[in-house]
Amino acid sequence: MNRLQRALDTLVERVDTPAPIVLVDVMQDNIDRMQSFADQHGLHVRPHVKTHKCVEIGRRQLKAGAVGITAGNVGEAEVFAAAGFDDIFLAYPIWPAGTKGARLRKLTESTRLRVGVDNVAAIEALADAMGGEPDRLQVLIEVDCGARRSGAPPEIAGDLALAARRRGLVPVGVFTYPGHGGAGRDARRRAARDQEAALVTAVRGLTGVGVTAEVVSAGSTPTVEFTGSGVITEIRPGEYVFGDLNNSRLGACTDDQIALFVAATVVSEWVPDQVIVDAGTKALSREGSPERGYGGIAGTKAVLAKLNEYHGFLALPAGEYRPSVGSVVPVVPNHICPVVLNFEELIVTDSTGTSLQRWPVDARGFLS
Repeated sequence: MNRLQRALDTLVERVDTPAPIVLVDVMQDNIDRMQSFADQHGLHVRPHVKTHKCVEIGRRQLKAGAVGITAGNVGEAEVFAAAGFDDIFLAYPIWPAGTKGARLRKLTESTRLRVGVDNVAAIEALADAMGGEPDRLQVLIEVDCGARRSGAPPEIAGDLALAARRRGLVPVGVFTYPGHGGAGRDARRRAARDQEAALVTAVRGLTGVGVTAEVVSAGSTPTVEFTGSGVITEIRPGEYVFGDLNNSRLGACTDDQIALFVAATVVSEWVPDQVIVDAGTKALSREGSPERGYGGIAGTKAVLAKLNEYHGFLALPAGEYRPSVGSVVPVVPNHICPVVLNFEELIVTDSTGTSLQRWPVDARGFLS
């Protein structure tokens, strides 16, 4: 029997489904393994908390040796700052409209706050938002390394750093996101090379205008294995803490390193080649496709071939074990980040299923 199913069978009478189950021993191994990798390569770890949004998990990452955290928006940063986290990189090209300017100023009172910028207009707006004290805010220039998301061309990183310094902000380095490393197993190494090349160019640009790149920040879970310690000073993985099917398919984690699954109950079995479980898009989001599925059952070849809001259509290959109505099965999501966002708390146990804790998803709902 699969280890996730064994843990679930021990818990089944104590949890209502659908529920996110975290195997804390597996999660801790993932945290320690990433920290060990970074230590061996002379890199800092600044984990992205968007994956778990949980203060307790963030504290475990710091205890293992992380230098600080990465947040995806101001709200996430505020939640963790209120919990005592005092070194936060907001790795996003913030536009300080509405209340965000005042919130950023407040964050700089209790944290060393760094934010991402990739254009002059944002630099001007951030400097204005900081009032008469723009030097309280550190900025990293975001450059594109091939993911075609946010990020300026690496060749103009120096110009942006100079623009930030002229407005009184404090440019301290550069960062990028190699998102195209998730395209397939072979793409991981190529994206890591693209990342390195873009960051080398960006650092050269900062040096050319007299700005020292103290921080050269790289992602991500799929590419971190191929991240060298040449120009890069820190890594920002997020998904590594739990793992998921996407990372398993890419070779970025093994099945035994998956630390979170969603417990789901079989509620209907009228169709010969499928059963229905009580985990749909409200629990799992809609990451996937009909061909790839929207999540799989640990230890089997069965995948969720379709999702409605509260129904998961579990396709059953010929000869595959058929769970009966009332059975509780461990669903491993394709992409873990949007799944955690759907729940108010994590059910925390270990691989034996004997312990049981509940940790709040503290930054749930904070999207701005």
